[in-house]
Amino acid sequence: MNPNVRPESMERITTPALAEKFIEEQVALIKQQVGDKKVLLALSGGVDSSVVAALLIKAIGQNLVCVHVNHGLLRKGEPEQVIKVFRGEMNANLIYVDAVDRFLDKLAGVKDPETKRKIIGAEFIRVFEEEARKLSDISFLAQGTIYPDILESKGVKAHHNVGGLPEDLKFELVEPVKLLFKDEVRVVGKALGLPDNMVYRQPFPGPGLGVRCVGAITRERLEVVREADAILREEFAANGLQGKVWQYFTIVPDFKSVGVNEKGERTEGYLVVLRAVNTRDAMTATVPEIPFALLQKITDRITHEVKGVNRVAFDLTPKPTGTIEWE
Repeated sequence: MNPNVRPESMERITTPALAEKFIEEQVALIKQQVGDKKVLLALSGGVDSSVVAALLIKAIGQNLVCVHVNHGLLRKGEPEQVIKVFRGEMNANLIYVDAVDRFLDKLAGVKDPETKRKIIGAEFIRVFEEEARKLSDISFLAQGTIYPDILESKGVKAHHNVGGLPEDLKFELVEPVKLLFKDEVRVVGKALGLPDNMVYRQPFPGPGLGVRCVGAITRERLEVVREADAILREEFAANGLQGKVWQYFTIVPDFKSVGVNEKGERTEGYLVVLRAVNTRDAMTATVPEIPFALLQKITDRITHEVKGVNRVAFDLTPKPTGTIEWE
């Protein structure tokens, strides 16, 4: 039997009871595979790597070494949440790496989206390699591979996978959720006690906010994207849209628009674009109807609370013709 093919007889995990059964089975399998050796995991804070971390902590405790790399391109509060949940609540053996300056210095002046992606991916591998070399007794590498990754790309998950590691750092893989679909991973995450905003975290590009700060990334515009995104998410949650709209985020293009302040003086400021979409498969996407009063409130908050912003727009483009992300 191919270990990377989901058996037709495998029951879908849709209830807490089925999730508990899966957890019990995987904990036993992890203990059998790993024994008393140590496992390394790149923990992004996304649902897949978080569920894998929680499973491994349950199975081997401190023998799991989690590495969380803050590259400065995460959403507001995400690095802090990873530390709080895993180190504070789960007593994880967590290494936190503040690599913000390192990444942003490498990205300075780079406009091309693919070049940005390559820089971010390559630098992540280098940071992870440096941390791995500090640890002399690692035998396994855990990954948050899920079944769609195997179906679509033969198990290679670019934004979590550290397959670019040098040959002398190749470890045996531990992939406990590789036969699960995303909705099943979420059910398992709930059963493991992970917080809802981690379990139901929206899809997030590997380069993070780097592709939502369109063009060459500056620290100022990156903070505008981050703060505006936090307001958008807060207002959608407060108005019952969390979980009803598949994905929503902000984009800040690489230009300033003319504006006017309360004194009637001419200003220049950033444009924040709001993006909200619904989709079944990410191949096509529709734009949901968002109450106009809510859009007005979000606009008012962003233009008054986020420094440097004088204009907000709402992207009405479905896929096709537009893509979900702007870069």
